[in-house]
Amino acid sequence: MTVNITNRQDAEALIREQVVSTIFQDAPKQSVFMGLARKLPNMTSKQTRIRVLDFLPTAYWVNGDTGMKQTTRQAWDNVYLTAGELAVIVPIPEAVLDDAEFDIMGEITPRVNEAIGQCVDSAVIFGVNRPAEWQNDIITLARQAGNNVVDAQGKDLYDKLLGEGGVFNKVEEAGYMVNGCLASLGMRAKLRGIRATDGSLIFKSDMQGSTQYGLDGAPMYFPTNGSYDKSVAQLIVGDFKQAVFAIRQDITVKILDQGVIQDPVTKEIVYNLAQQDMIALRVVFRMGWALPNSATRIDENRTGCPFAYLEPATPYTAQTVTFNVKDGTGSDAKSVKGARIDVNGSKLVTDEAGKAAFYLRDGSYPVKVTKKGHRSVTDNVYVTGSSITKDIALVSNEPVATKQPETGEDKAE
Repeated sequence: MTVNITNRQDAEALIREQVVSTIFQDAPKQSVFMGLARKLPNMTSKQTRIRVLDFLPTAYWVNGDTGMKQTTRQAWDNVYLTAGELAVIVPIPEAVLDDAEFDIMGEITPRVNEAIGQCVDSAVIFGVNRPAEWQNDIITLARQAGNNVVDAQGKDLYDKLLGEGGVFNKVEEAGYMVNGCLASLGMRAKLRGIRATDGSLIFKSDMQGSTQYGLDGAPMYFPTNGSYDKSVAQLIVGDFKQAVFAIRQDITVKILDQGVIQDPVTKEIVYNLAQQDMIALRVVFRMGWALPNSATRIDENRTGCPFAYLEPATPYTAQTVTFNVKDGTGSDAKSVKGARIDVNGSKLVTDEAGKAAFYLRDGSYPVKVTKKGHRSVTDNVYVTGSSITKDIALVSNEPVATKQPETGEDKAE
C-alpha cells in the first residue's frame, strides 16, 4: 500500500523563514594614527603654518679676565600643514531604498567613515595614495633617517625589538622615547614565542584573561581597518606625539537628488540622479598632518626621526637618489659640505664631497637645499624605477668685489 505524506519540500512555499533583524558585521574601525598623534586646533584655511626651532644657540667659555665673549644665533623654520581632501559618492536608486528592510543610508554611512580612517592611516604611515601636497610618509621618513632594522636571519627577535640596534634603540638614539607600537595581528604570535636562553617564555600573558600587549611600557596597537601593510613593516614604533594633524573640514555627509555623476577617467555621464530616480550620498573630509621635527641638542641638524620599523624578510624596493651640491656650475666649482637637503620632509646634510644619498620609492618629490651664506634652491626630483644623481648649484649671498674703472677702488656688488 502506498503511503503518502506532505513533506517539507511540498510545503516549502508555505513555510515562513525567520529573518534576524540585525546585520551580522564587525564594528566600523577608526583611524589609528589620528588616535595616537597630537591634534592641533582645526585649520581655518587650506594651509596652516607651524613655527619650529631650526637652529640652537651655543654658549662659550671666556678665557681670562679680559677674554672676548663670542656671539651665537638662534633660528626658526616653517613647517606647513596642507589640507588634503578625501571624498566619495555612493549612488543608490530610490526604489532600492524604499524596498529595503533596513536603513541603507544608516548602514552605509559608518562604513564610509571607516574607509576614510583606512585611507588616512595608509597615506600617513605607508604613503599609499598620499596627496601630492603632503610630506613624506612615516615609513619613508624613518627609512631615510636610517631607522629601519633588517630582519636578519639568526638574530633573536628580542634583540631586533629591544636590544642595541633594535627599533626601540633607533628611536632613542634620535632623542625620543617610544610611546606606541603598531603591528599586524600576526606579530602577536611572534611576541608570544620569544623565549629566554633557558627556554622559558619572556612575553608575559594571562591565559585566563585578556592580555594588553606592550613593549617596554609602550602600548601596542594592531590596526584592523585594512591599512596596515605587513609587506612593508612588521612593526612600527615611535613617539607618536611628535606627529601632528589638524582638520580643515570634519566628515560631512550630504544627500544629493539632483545633478549627474561622471566617470572620473572618461568624463562620461554615468548617472543622472533626477532622470533615473536616484539619490547619492556624498561624504567629504579634509585634514593635514606633519612631522615638525624641531632641532634638539641630540639632533641639531633635524635629520633624525622619532619613528623606526622592523623590515619584513624581503624589504620593499627603494631607489638611491644621490645629490651632488657645489658652489657653482663651472669646472672650478667646489663641493659644499654641510648643506641641508630637504626632500619633502626627509632631511640630510652633505658630506665632505658635497653628497647626500636618499632612498625613495617611485614618485615625485619637492626638494629644498639650504646653506648659511647661500641662496636657497628649490627643485623637484622624479624617481621612476632606477637610481639617479641630482646636481645642485648653490649661489653665495656674499657680495662680490669689483674694480671701478675711474678710481680703481673696490665696490661691493
